[in-house]
Amino acid sequence: MPAEIRPFEQSFNVEAEWDSPMFGLAQQQFTGAAKMMGLDENIYERLLFPQRTQIVSFPCRRDAYGEVETLFGYRVQHVLTMGPTKGGIRYHQDVNLGEVSALAMWMTWKCSLMRLPFGGAKGGVRIDPTQLSRAELQRLTRRYTMEIIDTIGPDRDIPAPDMGTNEQVMAWIMDTYSQQVGYAVPEVVTGKPTVLGGSHGRAEATGRGLCYLIGEAADHLGLELERCTAVVQGFGNVGSNAARFLSERGVRVIAVSDVSGGIYNQRGLSVGSLLDHVREHRTLENFPDCERISNDELLELECDILAPAALQNQITGENAGRIKCQILAEGANGPTTLEADAILDGNGVFVIPDILGNAGGVTASYFEWVQDTQSISWGIEEVNGRLRTLLVEAFKRTLQRSTSSGINMRSAALIEGIERVAQAKLLRGVFP
Repeated sequence: MPAEIRPFEQSFNVEAEWDSPMFGLAQQQFTGAAKMMGLDENIYERLLFPQRTQIVSFPCRRDAYGEVETLFGYRVQHVLTMGPTKGGIRYHQDVNLGEVSALAMWMTWKCSLMRLPFGGAKGGVRIDPTQLSRAELQRLTRRYTMEIIDTIGPDRDIPAPDMGTNEQVMAWIMDTYSQQVGYAVPEVVTGKPTVLGGSHGRAEATGRGLCYLIGEAADHLGLELERCTAVVQGFGNVGSNAARFLSERGVRVIAVSDVSGGIYNQRGLSVGSLLDHVREHRTLENFPDCERISNDELLELECDILAPAALQNQITGENAGRIKCQILAEGANGPTTLEADAILDGNGVFVIPDILGNAGGVTASYFEWVQDTQSISWGIEEVNGRLRTLLVEAFKRTLQRSTSSGINMRSAALIEGIERVAQAKLLRGVFP
């Protein structure tokens, strides 16, 4: 065997595909909530794994024309009971079946909690997009779309951007799909440019929604946002917009972080200057008038609001006891482990769980899908008004269940979502 050819088992490990800490966390959260609510055992077993999974391998030609790389892609649909499935597509070098399945499961509970007519889905390609040229990224996207084209569709499964993808990637997916059916189908994806049928406010909806929910939590706890401090882990789409909207509400943002590390200023950081710096330099590195701190130090800063908006498993049993915030607002998927949840509960930290905290993105995507299917367009004020209404309603339902049942917010949110899916499955019955 030539030395430059990798054995198949090195690039694709069947056991490792399911062996994902994120999928384990999603299943454990679901199992805990199912026990609390006394979920029917048959329904439990049907929801523990995704209903459909698709794994594809396909060639991607690099700019050096003779260089072709075999890539692995995924599309997972967790529940088909609620309507078409909905979920993002991520490009990342650590993507595997377990991670995508976890994200699809969380998306099911998220859509159900928000009372959107979707089941959960997720997709991805195992690749580092930062190492690709624009031409390579376009070829990858179009070929991946062709591999899953029988799975997606405006009435089947509607992708959206996620980590490593953006509105340009969605435009390529829409165009590829439309070329195959012979006419433009803008509603096949969401999160695309507005000129192609994208919705106003979609790009910043996750961060804006998280800010809306933080405001509701602060009111519940008797906190004045103008007197609060905030720490935001992650300065990508979600984190940067959350920091911006919190700053506009009068919150003093004292620390943020990205792949280059964390920065801290107790007097407060200028979020506008941070955004300008990142636009020019791509990262927070060398931002002036601040102290450089590690990710661990950032999470353990004393503040009123801590918003993890980066990666999963950031708050664990090891560091949860040193978390010194009043509100933990989860912008990322799965940032807090089960062990950490118990510690945070014991310390009286109010948690806005991820399936509620980052639900603004899929809610705005729902608005985009509705506008496309009806060939109408809403203004930014209408989008934001509808977004706030649905998020606040979901927050109040979750808080009511939490207080009336004596359970934490995560369990309450999960039960709200699972209960609706379970009812739908029981009502639809079993075929044949």
